[in-house]
Amino acid sequence: MEIFLYTLSVMYSPGPVNFMGLNSGLTGQLKKTAGFFAGVGSAMLILFLLFGYMGQAIIPRQWLHYIALIGALYTFYIAWKMLRANIQSSQQNTQALSFWNGLLIQLLNPKAILVILPVTAVMYPAAQITGAMIFIVSLLISIGASGAPFAYAVAGKLLGNKIENPIWFNRLNKVMGVLLIASGLFMLRDFLQGAHLI
Repeated sequence: MEIFLYTLSVMYSPGPVNFMGLNSGLTGQLKKTAGFFAGVGSAMLILFLLFGYMGQAIIPRQWLHYIALIGALYTFYIAWKMLRANIQSSQQNTQALSFWNGLLIQLLNPKAILVILPVTAVMYPAAQITGAMIFIVSLLISIGASGAPFAYAVAGKLLGNKIENPIWFNRLNKVMGVLLIASGLFMLRDFLQGAHLI
C-alpha cells in the first residue's frame, strides 16, 4: 500500500508532464490528448519493468544527470512551442500533444526515474514483489501515472470553460510555457550538479 501512496503522491505533484496536461485542458484539447496520457503511462511502465527486472544496471545513478540534461532540453522545446502558439479560441489549437510527446517527456523526466528507483530497489523487495507481480504492480502504478496529467487536464478544461476571451487563453498558454521553462531549469540544475559544474 505504501508503494501506491508514495508513487501517486509524487506523480500528482506539479511538474512538466502535469503542466502539459493542464495546458491541454485549458486549450480545449482534452479528447485530442488521450494519446499523450497513454504515452506517459507507457513510459512509466517501461521504466518500472526495466528497473524492476534488471535493477539499477540499466541506468546507473551517475548517468541521471545526463538524462536530466536531455529532459531539460526537450522541456524547453515544448515550452518554446507553447510560448509561440496563438490560440484563437478555447477549442482551437494547431497541435495537440501526442503519444510520443508523453512517452518522451516521461522517459526523459528524471523525476520519474527518481520515483521508480526506490520503489524497485527497496519497496518491491521489502514487499516480496517478484516475478509476474512486478508486472502487475508496475502496470497499476503506470495507469495511475496516466491519470496525473489527465486530472490536471480536466482541471484545465473546467477552468477553460469559464474563459471566453481568446486573449486569456494565450496568456494562460504563456504562463504554462513559463512554468515548463522553470521545470526545465530544475532539470538543468540537476545536470549541472550531477556533472559537478556547480
